[in-house]
This record gives sequence, C-alpha cells and structure tokens, in this order.
Amino acid sequence: MATDPMTPTPANTRLAKSLDQALGQNEHIEGLMAASAEDLASVNLTLKQELADGNSGPGMEAALEKSEAVEEKVLEASEKLSDVNQALKDEVKERSELEDELAAVKEQGEADRHASLHDLLTGLPNRSLFNDRLEHGLAQAYRHGWTLAVMFVDLDDFKTINDSYGHDAGDAVLRTIADRLRESTRDDDTVSRHGGDEFLYLLMEVKDERDVTVIAGKLIEAIQAPCHLVVGGQSISLSIHASIGISLFPNHGATVEALINQADSAMYEAKRNRSGDSFAR
Repeated sequence: MATDPMTPTPANTRLAKSLDQALGQNEHIEGLMAASAEDLASVNLTLKQELADGNSGPGMEAALEKSEAVEEKVLEASEKLSDVNQALKDEVKERSELEDELAAVKEQGEADRHASLHDLLTGLPNRSLFNDRLEHGLAQAYRHGWTLAVMFVDLDDFKTINDSYGHDAGDAVLRTIADRLRESTRDDDTVSRHGGDEFLYLLMEVKDERDVTVIAGKLIEAIQAPCHLVVGGQSISLSIHASIGISLFPNHGATVEALINQADSAMYEAKRNRSGDSFAR
C-alpha cells in the first residue's frame, strides 16, 4: 500500500523526538559546563589573589597555569556546544514548520477531494461518488447474491418555485429536501444529488421488494412535509411532491448505467401516472 506523502511516518516522528531529546540533553550539559567554567574562574581568581599577596607555595604558579588552561578549554567547549544547540533548535523549528505546512496541505487536499465528490449546494454525494458506490454495491451483490435497488427521485413542478419565488427559494428547497433524504438514509445506503431537482438513492441488500415500496413511500412522505422558508425577508410555505422510479438488481439491469436508466424511465412513468412511485418494467 502506498504511503501518503502528506502523512508523517513513524521514522519521521521518531527522528523528531530524538532531536528534541538530544537538544534537551545538550542544553543540560551546556549548563553544567557553564557552571564549571564559572567555578574554575572563581578558583583561578582566588589563586591569582594568593599569588599577588605573596602567599605562593611550591608549584602554585604551575597549578594556576594548568587551571587557567582547563578554564579556557571548558569555555571553548561550552561555546561550541552552544553553537551545536542553536543548530539543533533551528532544525527542530524548521521541522515543526514543515510539519505544519504538510498538515495544511493535507487538510486542503482532503477538502478538495471532498468538494470533488460532493454537491456544493446540498453537501450530498455527487454523481461520481454515487456511481462509485453503486459499482462497489454491485460487486458485493454479485458476491453475496443480494438484491439492491436504485431509486430515481424527481421533484414535481420544481420549475414553478424558481419562476414564482426566485432561485434563492429554489436552492433553499433543495437543501431542505436533501436534509430530509439524508435523515431517511440507512448507514449502508447512499443518497446523492443527480443534478437539478433530481436525486438518486441506493438501497443495499434488499430483502423483499415490498420493503423498497415502503421506503419509497417514506421518502415521498418526508419530501411532502411543508417547507417553511424565509427568502428575502418573505416567509414562504411550500408543499413539494415527488415522483420516484425504482430499478432492481439483477431484475432490471446489472450495470450502473442500466440501473440508473431503468430507474429514470420508471420515474417518468410514475410522473405520468401521478402514482408517486413506479418499478421499472
């Protein structure tokens, strides 16, 4: 399985922790060395004062020279360690900034992917995602011997809403209907906006055709509940009616295109007969 380049790998995470730990240890050592340098400086100052007061003993000057040499080396090592720690700090900062950038890119990528698979107005899956899920559903149906249903939902006389109240009202109605369809969808099923005032519903693992009819009736009932809207400061109450065409796998087709086309034809039959819903023939 390919690794998402936008996702931090365990190796990168371990390296970041190692850098933090090394920086912490180095800063601790730097502090000890600085303290040791101060102690040596204090001792050397005392030795110099003793020599200035004429209290030098055998080897005092030699001891002072050695001590001053050690002090110089400790100071030099402390300065070099400080440079190393600064480099580590810069590295940790750069890695942190890079991780933030990668997280932002990943988040934007996920947002773009979501937008490419969902309808902008309603937030429902779009045709592409619906077709993909139907394709996946057909594969499962083949494997397990399931029946599945595709419902083609069309809102009756929707054009009159746009003509009478404007497109803002029409958009508000579509969002309301989409929410109602979403609330009526089982976890394994999918409802999508096909386009305009048309929606598609994928019903997985159908036990009985009568169950499909019952669900279609519930969808029509949910859609027909009054829509109370406020558009341009005006309160509007609308009752929307819908026609639903139904196709079944394997009875009415074995492909994505065939099932959608059969459900579409059945929807027009339901619209002509004003029957609410109709099965494909």
